[in-house]
Amino acid sequence: MSVYELPDGAQFFLDTNIFVYALLATEARKKQRALELIELALNTRRGCVSYQVVQEFANVATRKFAKRFSAAECQQFIDAAMQPLNRVASSPELLAQALALQEESHYSFYDSLMLAAALQAGAAVVYTEDLQHHQLLRGSLRIVNPFLDLAQAP
Repeated sequence: MSVYELPDGAQFFLDTNIFVYALLATEARKKQRALELIELALNTRRGCVSYQVVQEFANVATRKFAKRFSAAECQQFIDAAMQPLNRVASSPELLAQALALQEESHYSFYDSLMLAAALQAGAAVVYTEDLQHHQLLRGSLRIVNPFLDLAQAP
């Protein structure tokens, strides 16, 4: 499956690292790929994120970027690029699903929480750099590293 190859009408989920790479000048090819995914998500309304992804992005943008975002800059980016995609809020059901996924997959709790959110949103694909590429979870959610082909290209 290529980066953009999705079943007709399928939803996809974007992990925090997609939004972080979209703003990093030091990784030009990853930045371009991340921007393409965000644009696809916003234009087709098939992309989604969870409240956790928004929170993680805010933490990275205001604390870890070389040129840290101000609160206002962070809010502006979130309002424009993330809130329109935010479809999964925290809930007791999401927590229970994450704990079950953690036990099944042996991923960290926060990775499992993100995966549980992707499943709850009905996503067929989760785009992330951090998990096992091409793994299928629960028979319906495929993990895809959208940057893998960039690492292999000259």
